[in-house]
Amino acid sequence: MTTLVCFGFGYCAQHYVAQHGNRFDRIVGTTRSAERAADLAARRYGGHELEMLEFDGVSASDELKSAVREAQALLISSPPTDAGDPVLAALGDTITEDLSIESVVLLSTLGVYGDHGGAQVDETAECRPVGDRNRARVAAEAAWQALGERTGIPVAVLRLAGIYGPGQNAITNLEAGRGWRIVKPGQVFNRIHVDDIVQAIEACFARAADGVFNVADDEPTPPGDPVVFAASLLGREPPPEWPFEEAVKHLPPMAASFYAECKRASNAKLKRELGVTLRHPTYREGLTSLFEARQPAG
Repeated sequence: MTTLVCFGFGYCAQHYVAQHGNRFDRIVGTTRSAERAADLAARRYGGHELEMLEFDGVSASDELKSAVREAQALLISSPPTDAGDPVLAALGDTITEDLSIESVVLLSTLGVYGDHGGAQVDETAECRPVGDRNRARVAAEAAWQALGERTGIPVAVLRLAGIYGPGQNAITNLEAGRGWRIVKPGQVFNRIHVDDIVQAIEACFARAADGVFNVADDEPTPPGDPVVFAASLLGREPPPEWPFEEAVKHLPPMAASFYAECKRASNAKLKRELGVTLRHPTYREGLTSLFEARQPAG
């Protein structure tokens, strides 16, 4: 029996299990509350049954430890804290005491690179994290890679661009009245459709990949471009431009922090070493697909 344990059964993990859960005989997910665990366990993702366990990020139950001991694959998407990676803190000894694990995939972020003034960054670029959240990501990456070096377990670190997909995209934002068209001269972002994140995760497990990979689209663009394109799909006028100097006064701190960094992420290694061909190489293909999927048949 092959077992996958997903720490932090959120958006990306849910889509991965829905599309590739048949790779495993048993799938275990974690979330921070018993109520949320019960809710997720009652659902089906791609028709796959799921066992949900509570994990508060501090202590692990005997049931969770047992699942880890039986696991061949770990998908880590729960975020680290200032105190470190919660999975390693609570289960590091369990992971290393019985080396049944054949592959670990850690979901991280392009935010670890910090600001590069719009220059292209590949996986060899210097990490200049801005803020405690991204500094914690850098530390978590290093801790998981160190575990891999000590044990020989392949650890793939996927540095994700801005995630979009069903229910989480510029189209739904516009329809909800959140389609801000923020303008900051020179600012560009990469994005990545969740289907392409799923592809990258699956490639890592299939190849027992080791190392760091940028998971980003082919075309970093100004932040307002997808909003304008989404508005055209909906047949409406795009929202007015909102200068960043004014927008930053109203944005939540986390949203505003993204604008402190500017870089263009290279995805060449993702394609070359993991064999990934993006289904949605730019936001245009991704948003068009999402728009078409929401249209009623006929």
